[in-house]
Amino acid sequence: MHLEIIIHNTDDGCTAEVPSLKGCETWAPDEDTVLSKIIELAAYYLKTDQKSFKIDKARRSRSKTIYKLIFDKSES
Repeated sequence: MHLEIIIHNTDDGCTAEVPSLKGCETWAPDEDTVLSKIIELAAYYLKTDQKSFKIDKARRSRSKTIYKLIFDKSES
C-alpha cells in the first residue's frame, strides 16, 4: 500500500500532510524535521511501526515536494 505525503515550503517553515488520513498534518521549521514528524504521525494513525515504512521522493516543485509512503498493510 502507498500513501502520498505532501510537503509545502512556506515563509516560516514547512507543513506536511497525508491527505488520505484525515487530520494527519504537521508543521516544522525545515523539510527534514517535518518529514520525520509526519512519518511518526502517520504511524500513529495507521497503528503500525514507522520502521516498516519506506519513503520514496516522487516529485518536487519550487514550493511543494511529494513523497510516497510505502508499507505492507498486512504487517501492521
